[in-house]
Amino acid sequence: MTSPIWSPHFNATPAIARGLMQIEAARALVDSIFLPPAGVAALRARARVRAAHYSTSIEGNRLILEVAEEVIADETVEIKGMEKDIAEVRNYSKALLKADEWTKMSLPLTETIICRFHRLAMTGRSSRPTPLRKKKSAIKSSLTGDVVYLPPKPEDLPELVAALENWTDLAWGSELPVPVNAGIVHYQLATIHPFNDGNGRTARLCADFILQRDGYSLSGFLSPEEQYAEDLFGYYQALNAHPNIDYYEGRTEADLTPWLEYFISSLAKSCEAALREMAKYYASTPRKRARGSVPPGPQGAGNYRSS
Repeated sequence: MTSPIWSPHFNATPAIARGLMQIEAARALVDSIFLPPAGVAALRARARVRAAHYSTSIEGNRLILEVAEEVIADETVEIKGMEKDIAEVRNYSKALLKADEWTKMSLPLTETIICRFHRLAMTGRSSRPTPLRKKKSAIKSSLTGDVVYLPPKPEDLPELVAALENWTDLAWGSELPVPVNAGIVHYQLATIHPFNDGNGRTARLCADFILQRDGYSLSGFLSPEEQYAEDLFGYYQALNAHPNIDYYEGRTEADLTPWLEYFISSLAKSCEAALREMAKYYASTPRKRARGSVPPGPQGAGNYRSS
């Protein structure tokens, strides 16, 4: 049987190149800074809470950040009338923890992994992958109720997901920059809409998985979801830049350049936010300074190495 083929279309623009350079600079800086294990754990936990909060808030979750942190830290905390919101942030946090486990195993992004991420995001359990949707779907505007996108028919999903799996396998370890790979996976999963619900969360989790697996999570301090939530209009505008609402009217040949420019720019901003969180932690933690050392930052990067 011939493997299905998919080839995304995009151009390497100056905006993408600038964003990639900013991301690489942030990676180098994080690698140069020493943090004790307790600091690494604290920053990773903080990033996971922010990612869970902001990713679910994109879908309408009502919890504020401080409450999301509380319910993730303590499984016994319940709030009447907010059960669904609490479950959503807890499930996303569990999915991120599972992503950490799978990245350590260097697993490829397969249909099974995608479907298990979806199961985690929706139920908090990953023992059984979610099956691909069996019904037609129409995406409507939450403001007007108008149809804004018609995803592919369910009978085409197995081949579309297999084509994405094949492409990610070829892209893994190739010369394609990892952030571009992650951005394309994010776009295509949102576009083919393989599940009845939870496609956005699944797309973001799979993009995070690739970034983390291939060394672009800034030691786990990154939470790209925050940038999307803070620029929700720009996020959806970039994802839906194609003029036709029907998947079969040119979406397979769509130019992904505008989306990738947005994605890479947002990721660069997320890297800057992660560096600020590191600086805040460093500044708030008493320690004995070695003679001649300076705090983390562009001028002091060479004095520290990450643990």
